[in-house]
Amino acid sequence: MNRTLSLSLLLTTVLLGTACARASEEAVSSPATATATASAVAVLAEATIDPELPLAIVHKTASCGCCGVWADHLKAAGFPVEIRDTDDMHPVKQRLGVPAGKASCHTAEIGGYVVEGHIPASDIKRLLKERPTARGLVLPGMPAGSPGMEMPDGYVQPYTVELVLADGSTQPFAQHGQGG
Repeated sequence: MNRTLSLSLLLTTVLLGTACARASEEAVSSPATATATASAVAVLAEATIDPELPLAIVHKTASCGCCGVWADHLKAAGFPVEIRDTDDMHPVKQRLGVPAGKASCHTAEIGGYVVEGHIPASDIKRLLKERPTARGLVLPGMPAGSPGMEMPDGYVQPYTVELVLADGSTQPFAQHGQGG
């Protein structure tokens, strides 16, 4: 990958991370966001938990707004969700075997698997159906347009969800976004 593209992706990740951390503060001050949040709450109130799906335990920092939106995505897909706020995500990621360089802003435990990052619920359901011998799924960073990182114009950055094998290596599991 060329240096300009690498720096651009790094800058994008930093900017999105900053936006994520400030999301809860802005939600309080913006009437438009308050309306959107009220709409999302109304949709979630109608969401039905699928008794066939396991509990999703989502570990995140308390100030991360995009993590909460991703948890709402899981709820809308029928997952029962338990949020566990923590000040230090590193021990959680280490305990669950998230490979170095594959981290995102939140980590979930679902059906005996680790689910790292803004992974679509459909990929998690596929993992649970296929039950491969693996640690789980990872989606490094915070790709624009992934669940919880939706863009106003509907843009979805191409991204690859990876399967983490028992030895910690990864392989592609699902492609998303334009060209994916």
